[in-house]
Amino acid sequence: MARAQRPTNLARRLRRDLTDAERTLWHHIRDRRLGGWKFKRQVPVGGYVVDFLCADARLIIEVDGGQHAVRVAADAKRTEVLEAAGYLVLRFWNNDVLGNIDGVLEEIVATLPPDPPHPNPLPAGERGHG
Repeated sequence: MARAQRPTNLARRLRRDLTDAERTLWHHIRDRRLGGWKFKRQVPVGGYVVDFLCADARLIIEVDGGQHAVRVAADAKRTEVLEAAGYLVLRFWNNDVLGNIDGVLEEIVATLPPDPPHPNPLPAGERGHG
């Protein structure tokens, strides 16, 4: 059980300590601001804490700083594990997010399915039947 707590505690700390690039992207995708899709930040998934997750679209967005230039193999393994779990992983460099947020958002939108799920679906017993 202690092992399950570590990613959760790390996620909480990372949510408090967003980088400037993460904070910028979060501003644009939070509260269903991006096409109605719901994103969460710093979420434990498959033994990792991912930067942003859209569970409905099975999309993970990672924002990488300069330290990732020397962690190519570790990042590739991380992506492989997450993709094997059924997620699509998009990676952006910090300088892309900070210098071209419109381009980053366009790429995310192009990756998402055309219609987000309804934010407040009716319970199964209350849906219309024809």
